Amino acid sequence: MKLFSDTFNTLNQALNYASLKQKVISQNIANVDTPNYKAKDVSFNSIFQNELSQGFSTYRTDKRHIDFSSDSSSQPEIITKQNVQYNNNGNSVDMDQEMSDLATNQIYYDALVQQLNSKFSNLQAVITGGK
Repeated sequence: MKLFSDTFNTLNQALNYASLKQKVISQNIANVDTPNYKAKDVSFNSIFQNELSQGFSTYRTDKRHIDFSSDSSSQPEIITKQNVQYNNNGNSVDMDQEMSDLATNQIYYDALVQQLNSKFSNLQAVITGGK
């Protein structure tokens, strides 16, 4: 028996992605003056393309039904941005871009936490009978 919906799992995976992205952005910012440091990023595109190429499978009662499934254990991967150089010392960190990414990721993370809190509040209301 499944106690929780897939929403909790999806939100958990999204929080893990946002946390990893925050770590990578912080590393890039910390190494802004390091010679020959190549900026890194977190790739979600490869996971998305992998899931699309594998297709989806579910229990179907009719052959005309669409085949979907949510069984996924893919993890985001850290990639190094190649062939980019912003400084004369070989460093490829663009501080303006990193700060923009940091703010965007923070908003994304906050929205995920808010959604998760909402799910837990709903669950608590069900358990306590709305009191």
